Amino acid sequence: MGDSYTERASRLDGARVWTLTVEPGAAHPVLPDGCMDLLWSGDRLLVAGPDTHTAPPTRAGGSWAGVRFAPGTAPALLGVPAHELRDLRVPLAALWPGAPVRRLTERVAEAADPAAALEEIALDRAARTEPPDPVMRAVAARLEEGRSVADAARGAGLSARQLHRRSLTAFGYGPKTLARVLRLQRALALVRSGLPYADAALAAGCADQAHLARDMRDLAGTTLTAYFGRPSAQPAGANSETAQPSGSRTTA
Repeated sequence: MGDSYTERASRLDGARVWTLTVEPGAAHPVLPDGCMDLLWSGDRLLVAGPDTHTAPPTRAGGSWAGVRFAPGTAPALLGVPAHELRDLRVPLAALWPGAPVRRLTERVAEAADPAAALEEIALDRAARTEPPDPVMRAVAARLEEGRSVADAARGAGLSARQLHRRSLTAFGYGPKTLARVLRLQRALALVRSGLPYADAALAAGCADQAHLARDMRDLAGTTLTAYFGRPSAQPAGANSETAQPSGSRTTA
């Protein structure tokens, strides 16, 4: 039957709502994308922090739902700096008081649509917390456009040291790492659209194909040929090959 993945835009600005059913025995990589996620595993609520490398796959299978937050938007909502969750999957109860989390868990478990219930939780939380740092959202937008870190710092009116410190809180790592992650995602999306590796590398902002290959090896732990040789890498929908759900999109 294969994996089944759906995704839609959320009513929460910059977020995506997704569902995933993974066949038992399936194992696919979860590539870094700069995002964080609120997840439902079928019996508990989890938070996925920002990844710096491919998350280990699981072969357990099962159904998942999630809300994926754009880079820089989750820390204010979750109440924790992003760097504290870097490369982690943690129970929501480790971040929020136990009693409210138990009520939320019951709410999602009883919902006909767990993904919609997660979205409501995120919307409710956002209405009661400070909005994301607009400066860092602007930085993320510039980096996603392919601007340099120096350009993003100038546009934000920040020194390199200030930008790095605030990036740790907002993104989980420095701006150079976020820029590299976003560049890789742009390149992978371009390859899926039909561009040859070399053309996709240049269009995404890499110096050449070898540069893209290094990013792929360092961040994804695999080669372009091996990654795109898998049938599950072919669908265009983001997260279509996610087996251990970070919610992090595996396609740009």
